[in-house]
Amino acid sequence: MSKLTDVPKRILIGRALRSDRLGETLLPKRIALPVFASDPLSSVAYAPGEVLLVLSIAGVSAYQYSPWIALAVVVLMFTVVASYRQNVHAYPSGGGDYEVANTNLGPRAGLTVASALLVDYVLTVAVSISSGVENLGSAVHFVIEHKVLSAIVMILLLTLMNLRGVKESGKLFAIPTYVFVAAVFVMIGWGAWKGIVLGETMSAPTADYEIEPEQKGLAGFAMVFLLLRAFSSGCAALTGVEAISNGVPAFRKPKSKNAASTLALMGGLAVTMFCGIIGLAMATDVRMAENPAVDLLDNGVPVGPEYVQDPVISQVGEAVFGNGSILFILLATATALVLFLAANTAYNGFPLLGSILAQDRYLPRQLHTRGDRLAFSNGIVLLAGAAILLVWIYDADSTKLIQLYIVGVFVSFTLSQIGMVRHWNRHLKTERDLAARRRMHRSRAINTFGAFFTGMVLVVVLATKFTHGAWVALLGMVIFYGTMTAIRKHYDRVSAEIAAAEGPSDDSVRPSRVHSIVLVSKVHKPTLRALAFAKLTRSDTLEAVSISVDPAETKALREEWDRRGINVPLKILDSPYREITRPVVEYVKGLRSENPRDAVSVYIPEYVVGRWWEHLLHNQSALRLKGRLLFTPGVMVTSVPYQLESSELAKRRAKKRQDWNAPGSVRRGPVDTPRPPKAPTGKG
Repeated sequence: MSKLTDVPKRILIGRALRSDRLGETLLPKRIALPVFASDPLSSVAYAPGEVLLVLSIAGVSAYQYSPWIALAVVVLMFTVVASYRQNVHAYPSGGGDYEVANTNLGPRAGLTVASALLVDYVLTVAVSISSGVENLGSAVHFVIEHKVLSAIVMILLLTLMNLRGVKESGKLFAIPTYVFVAAVFVMIGWGAWKGIVLGETMSAPTADYEIEPEQKGLAGFAMVFLLLRAFSSGCAALTGVEAISNGVPAFRKPKSKNAASTLALMGGLAVTMFCGIIGLAMATDVRMAENPAVDLLDNGVPVGPEYVQDPVISQVGEAVFGNGSILFILLATATALVLFLAANTAYNGFPLLGSILAQDRYLPRQLHTRGDRLAFSNGIVLLAGAAILLVWIYDADSTKLIQLYIVGVFVSFTLSQIGMVRHWNRHLKTERDLAARRRMHRSRAINTFGAFFTGMVLVVVLATKFTHGAWVALLGMVIFYGTMTAIRKHYDRVSAEIAAAEGPSDDSVRPSRVHSIVLVSKVHKPTLRALAFAKLTRSDTLEAVSISVDPAETKALREEWDRRGINVPLKILDSPYREITRPVVEYVKGLRSENPRDAVSVYIPEYVVGRWWEHLLHNQSALRLKGRLLFTPGVMVTSVPYQLESSELAKRRAKKRQDWNAPGSVRRGPVDTPRPPKAPTGKG
């Protein structure tokens, strides 16, 4: 079975890496950008559409506010990027927002941030994959007809690529990300050239449609609320910014400097693309509606339920490049791919944060263990399972899923920046160097403004999105918080229980006596081996115990015992209801109650078999008995193995497996043959 599973495992995820190869998986900036920044870079594919969708509630006239909303998003993006550049220099260990809040604001704030980030990472995968399916569906109708299935398949493929390791998956993701960025910049540049220089009129496929406002004549507070809601939807462009601060350990040295440079580059690219797409959407008269079947009108008639609303970037690309052109197909393909791969930001952030939380005993310790490819495999699989569940529940609808989004992001943004302000205040109390103090004052000012701005946006997001689905994200945060708190309490309770006392204790006191019991069913080689081993331990008393289920078999056992002259007392326990486990457990408990300071050692002969189906035929009674005896204080259970012939065959098969290498498990290359030494060339 091991060989059968090892072959596909090695083919799919590659050869196992030694722990000392961890340094080889560190990322240069050119790979780190697509690995950690693919989420904010790709969000420009759907964030402009979300702004227009909200504004469409008031009709086309509300579109005039979209440039101002874009400007507010740009200011927020630069603020957050500048703030996180301070974070990566101050906390390069990879804890990110969690470490900042935990260190400066206390464990509760740290756990709140961790809960928000975990929820956000799961939503990042669900939203990115669902949006990618919708973009790909504009060109491939099969995908849009089977959205949920396509999304789940993409999540599984992405999971597989990440199980191969961060660096290897980063190389796979780099090309589509850079192609997408280049395609968007070409579209913005070509669109500006055609519109400004050549004076051509570009029209989106929906330019001739009309929008039926859901709320007519909005003004005053209602319009302000709508604009705030549109702004909060546009803030989807900021998701994933925090992933770089969580992934600083994955960068090559100097880690903090490289992470800060990657942050700045990501912010500049994302802002330029976001503004460019919004501008082209206005120039090409893109029309979007939350309920297009009813609210989009073609010559005064609703387009109907058969109409499929393409994303803004697809409509703009068609207007600039032309439908069916090579550049349009390239843009659509690159957009779909980068949206799929944008989930990689979460695949790097979630397992790493899970590992840190597991180290702090807030999550199961298995999440702290690296897999064959030095990735946190358990965290990757857990993230994939949660994302698949969300995609299935929400039918892979990015518009529904995005309403859950952003809340967790701005919770972590705000608490992290408040924590950084506390960090600089603490260090300013002790720092005496004037140059260092000036840098700290500047950093504190940046983080203070960041905390104020992101806190204000958090209030806006909660006020505008709570009833539209944000409450689900808050519920998820509460569930994560409660679960992690309970796990920490369990680990703390266990640690307190098993901590060794400084002085003498009951656990260190030697038992008064040791009673040894060998369980016997028949007189055969495993029984004789167990008896010999029990004698070797030289316990105070030794007896063999058998359960009487069949009187004839019990009589035969006693006669064979006497005939062989085995000098160990044989005790027969009656079992009128043919039970085996209960009589043994009750007998052992009776010995313990009579002499509480005595220890009881139970020896169980067990067969060692080599085939999987043989395990189902042997040792089941022993397994149940050991499970019951584990809960009895003062009782030790020892398995005495007896290797059957099939186990020897299994050993030989294991030896063959050890000598055999799965495809890809060994790096092939030329063998360097030593050169023969040169003959001495003396002159004389």
